[in-house]
Amino acid sequence: MGTKKLDSDVEFIKALSEILRANDLTEIEVSRDYGDSDSIDVRVAREVTIAAPAPVAVAAAAPVTAAAPVAAPLLAAAGQPEDPAQHHGAVTSPMVGTVYLAAEPGAAPFVSVGDKVSEGDTLLIIEAMKTMNQIHSTRSGTVKRILVDDGATAEFGTPLVIIE
Repeated sequence: MGTKKLDSDVEFIKALSEILRANDLTEIEVSRDYGDSDSIDVRVAREVTIAAPAPVAVAAAAPVTAAAPVAAPLLAAAGQPEDPAQHHGAVTSPMVGTVYLAAEPGAAPFVSVGDKVSEGDTLLIIEAMKTMNQIHSTRSGTVKRILVDDGATAEFGTPLVIIE
């Protein structure tokens, strides 16, 4: 590999980094073909930190009536919210991908809060690299919480469902 080609590749990568920054992207992947079975594949990514929104004070105008029960946060012994990933019944994501709670749009979800599941039952699907991966229950029990929304992105280790 000549120095001129190496310098060209470095400039190419710097240009991709600038495009990443200028367009507020988190990742860009490009293949550059030089011909004669000579090419370079470049993936440039940056880590983005998302700040939590500031709390907003809201005055209650009217009493709130209870509609459907909402999953309450898990509480540790001291009354503090517990990290769902540390819960003994947490089923975590084995991969990065998009979560689907049903087999197809408009279909009934695989599981709902309160459902009894057996070890091996399908809880949801994670699409990764255009492959649909069924996520199975690691234990038998009752679905206590579903911690992800349909269409959400899950990272490796993201808690998905709590089963007790």
